[in-house]
Amino acid sequence: MKALEQISNVSSTTVNAALSRAADMAERAAGGGMVGRSNDGSSFADLMSDSLDNVARSQNDAAQLVKDYETGKETDLTKVMVAQQVSSLSFQMALNVRNKALSAYKDIMNMPV
Repeated sequence: MKALEQISNVSSTTVNAALSRAADMAERAAGGGMVGRSNDGSSFADLMSDSLDNVARSQNDAAQLVKDYETGKETDLTKVMVAQQVSSLSFQMALNVRNKALSAYKDIMNMPV
């Protein structure tokens, strides 16, 4: 029973943190509109750079947890699996944002002048 409590605590904490980061990113993206800078003074390029840094950090953390699990330093498999899923989801979201930006760029370039 204790193991089930640990699994639910680890996964809900990690999932809530990931959802919180995703909601924050969506809020910042929606709030910017057509203006070059948001209310806090950071540009779209800065926000994208920060987001990509977060994706890279989550991938590095997941890879380190896998190494630690393989060497026996980490014993909680659920923590490792959740970290891998968070890393995978963040990468997929970054890839989808890139695809949407590329599609918008192509649409703009194909507009008649």
